[in-house]
Amino acid sequence: MFRALPGVLARPSGAVRTCVLVALLSCVTLSGVAILELVREQTGTAGFFVGLGLALLPVAPLMAAFRWLGRAAPLPWSRLLFCAGWGACTAALIAIVANNFASEWMAAAATDPSAADRLGSVAVAPVVEESAKAAALLLVFTFRRRHLTGPADGLVLAGFTATGFAFTENILYLGNAFGEDLDSGTTVLDSTTAATFFVRIMLSPFAHPLFTSLTGLGLGLAARSARRPVRTWLPPLGLGLAMGAHALWNSSSELGAYGFYVVYGCVMVPVFAALVGLAVRIRRGQLRTVARELRVYAGAGWLGPAEAAALASVPARALARALARSAGGRPAARAVAAYTADAAALALLRDGARSGGPRRVADFVDRERELLERLWRARAAAGPVLARAAVMEELSPPVTAPVTAPVSAPVPVPGPRRSGPCPGAMPAGHASPRPYALPDGGGVR
Repeated sequence: MFRALPGVLARPSGAVRTCVLVALLSCVTLSGVAILELVREQTGTAGFFVGLGLALLPVAPLMAAFRWLGRAAPLPWSRLLFCAGWGACTAALIAIVANNFASEWMAAAATDPSAADRLGSVAVAPVVEESAKAAALLLVFTFRRRHLTGPADGLVLAGFTATGFAFTENILYLGNAFGEDLDSGTTVLDSTTAATFFVRIMLSPFAHPLFTSLTGLGLGLAARSARRPVRTWLPPLGLGLAMGAHALWNSSSELGAYGFYVVYGCVMVPVFAALVGLAVRIRRGQLRTVARELRVYAGAGWLGPAEAAALASVPARALARALARSAGGRPAARAVAAYTADAAALALLRDGARSGGPRRVADFVDRERELLERLWRARAAAGPVLARAAVMEELSPPVTAPVTAPVSAPVPVPGPRRSGPCPGAMPAGHASPRPYALPDGGGVR
């Protein structure tokens, strides 16, 4: 199912995109109403609000961590919030309905109800929950595939989806625990609520993000690769690893008195640490790629050397946004943020064309032209602020990379019938993009 998709899915028209967007938003909204009511019925009103308040605590730190990971080439908030909403609403509803159905079916068919519960926790829940969360990533992979620049995007989208899912699940667990404590009159220190809060919020808030990140990593690598076997097998491999890790985590309580601590200390923590190290390395690699590729555009005149240096530095970008906000308010800061995001996307687009094969090259020209036009229109406002931030951060302007083809001086982007020059030749082994038409009829290759 991860092979080449039909053209209507790979490049949907405007009408198709609108219909899909309306359908997805309606799905998330309706499932959100349904899951909140379902959880409230199971936990009671008091338990629902207690669980809601406690479950909110890890959400902001987790989202901030994944947002930090994606700072090199930030994804739009609309896409991130869609994934979080899908995880909290649609995926959670699918999981709770499917898990309850499977548990009832196995309890009716089994002679030992406790064995049926264990089987549902270890064999059914991981498959259902990871598949439901992966659906959000697959939707982005299908309808916004050209905007996925690699594994970092997959990790960020997976993190937001899983954070939303864990939020709803934590409401259910904490709300039920609070209801049990109310019925038994347990003190706070000895309460089930305190124990549940410690395990789910303090000890393992990263559990669901860790599982789903394996799926996101597989999809991100597949979106970037030019090799068909990689694009075919990496996504299901990542999903399979996510299900396996989830199943191991759920089975830890069945492995004896210390099974949970053994799995937590010997598996979960090392895997989490390794994934964090990999994520940091990916982020650094993205920033190096942005710096390298923007040199080509600086050499072509689309960017100034100081701008290119600032765009490759996250602190300089933040300083530029702060300077713009102090001078022109939030609209100016948003304009600078959009400019930096477009520049990073442009750099990663060019890098992706080097390693993504003919499919990436086919998308390169139109997407590059779109991003260059947006940058050129916003450069007069954002460029000076970024240059000033580069000076204040004491960043050395990058040495301009040689351009392998003559490049005309950039011109202001006019209407749709006229356009700016193509900034440099494609790497060896790829067809050179068609030249942009210049006002005087010239062109570059």
